[in-house]
Amino acid sequence: MTIVHHPTDELLGSFAAGNLDQATQLVIAAHVSMCPCCQRLVSAFEQLGGTLLEAVDPVGLAPDAFDAAMWRIERQFEGRPGSARSRSGDDARLPRVLDYYDIGPVRWVAPGVSLRPIVLPGGGRARAFLLKSAPGTRMLEHTHTDTELTCVLEGSFSHQGGHFGPGDFDLGDEAVDHQPVVGPDGPCLCLVAMTGKLRINGLLGRLIEPFIRL
Repeated sequence: MTIVHHPTDELLGSFAAGNLDQATQLVIAAHVSMCPCCQRLVSAFEQLGGTLLEAVDPVGLAPDAFDAAMWRIERQFEGRPGSARSRSGDDARLPRVLDYYDIGPVRWVAPGVSLRPIVLPGGGRARAFLLKSAPGTRMLEHTHTDTELTCVLEGSFSHQGGHFGPGDFDLGDEAVDHQPVVGPDGPCLCLVAMTGKLRINGLLGRLIEPFIRL
């Protein structure tokens, strides 16, 4: 497996620092788990962060700082199981980073395309889901009102930005106008984090856009 498309250094640095929203953090984690190159870069960012912390002069904390920190941690992990969930069938092939999340039932999106939402404790603006598309599926040409981050788990797709196979990362936003086409060799399964919604081009797109919910 050769991974060609990666998150930016800025995204990987924010991932290492834990500064991303849950949905984005999850997609980056899936990519990093499949990409030795990005694993090394994230490790370097983590080591750099530790070195910088050691160089910072200590400061006093408020009397309730520890309790406040524990409260935030408990809120972040509220609703997550204490251990990894056992998965079977197709779910057994999903990245281990998904083991601690509930995955909802399959929902039809469009001909040949289905979605399974991922429950994110604490909510947030971005949502995460698994998107599965049949071989040869040609999506409608579209852009986005905000951002869409995608990690390919199985299969492949192509668009104006190149060919994306297992492990590859793709970023779409309001400046990107593309029309993904799924490869012919098998279904394409992606982990997606999306903020905002699709904006489908053309008259047909405007007519069917209200019925497509990602």
